[in-house]
Amino acid sequence: MKILIRSARIIDPNSSAHLKVKNVLIDNGRIADLPAKPVEADRTLEAEGMLLTPGWFDLGAQSGEPGFEQKEDLETLAQAAMAGGFTEIAVLPNTQPVIQTRADVNYFLRGNAGRLVQMHVMAAVTRNTRGEEFTDMMDLHHAGAIGFTDGLKTIWNTDIFLKTLQYLQAFNGLLIDHPEDIWLNLYGQMNESPVSARLGLKGMPALAEEVALSRNLRLLAYAGGRLHVARVSTSRSLRLIRAVRKRLAVTCDITAYQPLLDDNLLEGFDTNYKVNPPLRGKRDNEALIRGMEDGTIDVICSGHVPQDAESKQVEFDQAEPGMISLQTTGANLTELAARIQWEVLIEKIAVNPRKILGLSQPVIEPGEKANLTLFNPHAVWTFNEQSSRSKSRNSPWWGKTLKGKAVAVFNNGRYRIFD
Repeated sequence: MKILIRSARIIDPNSSAHLKVKNVLIDNGRIADLPAKPVEADRTLEAEGMLLTPGWFDLGAQSGEPGFEQKEDLETLAQAAMAGGFTEIAVLPNTQPVIQTRADVNYFLRGNAGRLVQMHVMAAVTRNTRGEEFTDMMDLHHAGAIGFTDGLKTIWNTDIFLKTLQYLQAFNGLLIDHPEDIWLNLYGQMNESPVSARLGLKGMPALAEEVALSRNLRLLAYAGGRLHVARVSTSRSLRLIRAVRKRLAVTCDITAYQPLLDDNLLEGFDTNYKVNPPLRGKRDNEALIRGMEDGTIDVICSGHVPQDAESKQVEFDQAEPGMISLQTTGANLTELAARIQWEVLIEKIAVNPRKILGLSQPVIEPGEKANLTLFNPHAVWTFNEQSSRSKSRNSPWWGKTLKGKAVAVFNNGRYRIFD
């Protein structure tokens, strides 16, 4: 099957065609040529005004399966990722059972041969992500785990955090942690601010993230190793990371929605805006924009956390945090592109995640395997029952018209074109 992508703007810093408008011919899962003129093909995609990039990689999506299949199963997770433009995703360990054994890792990896969306596994640091007992990280590494984290939970135990940094150095493993002082955030519902005081909701102070992050960076300086900070949300957190970047092996990510939404949106008590870390204030959001521009923020991820109706259609203080976001990340990027160049955004969603994890980089060059995302930043669409591929509906963009959508994805000898 020959597919010609005609007149797409290529964004791939590893390609000789970077930032050029090119035709790309794909033949049986490989990039056959970048012809100067259109050639015959079984199907031609008119891509003028569209972006062709290495396949997007999500560094941390939550699966419902196993244990919470009513929220999301592996098939719907892959379909949502594909529709969002992702060709690879790293799965968080917060399933039931927790991803903490060789068999648990194999459960996710065994279907990759037949999937377009390749799944990678981030295994738990502690048993049942409770922060009390180590998992067998060496065995999990040999089973194929690409990173180690307690996922949506912070590694609160200082001794375990320190020893994990030391232990992972035996195979250059990556520790990923969402910094949070669980005692400062206890019973917290949203960002601590005048808005939380006005709404009468217990606040989650920026200090809770910053105290934990400061501790983690001190431990990294003491122990060595590699640390990736997940879901950064405050301006001071960025300053802490920026101050040590030149001497410590530390990287960080944000969710695509974090710089676009602020805590004023919780005025209506819409539980779809309840996330962790919480939506912060506009000053923090501006700091995140600057952090992407100056390179302090390495990665943009989706922050996909599906929740069923029983977890969201309840009183605000009883609702579980999280939103589905694999399919809306592209629209978030389109909005961010009004402030940040596309090549910066694509580097953070397609190139840097693989670089941090030590995975091979897809390259848009003849002879290379086609691992590609074709994205139309001008496409207008509605996120609703007809377009959604997730089992859950917990999104503040549900029923809304969005701009920016994946047109096609290619990977693992397969392709999907969204008409």
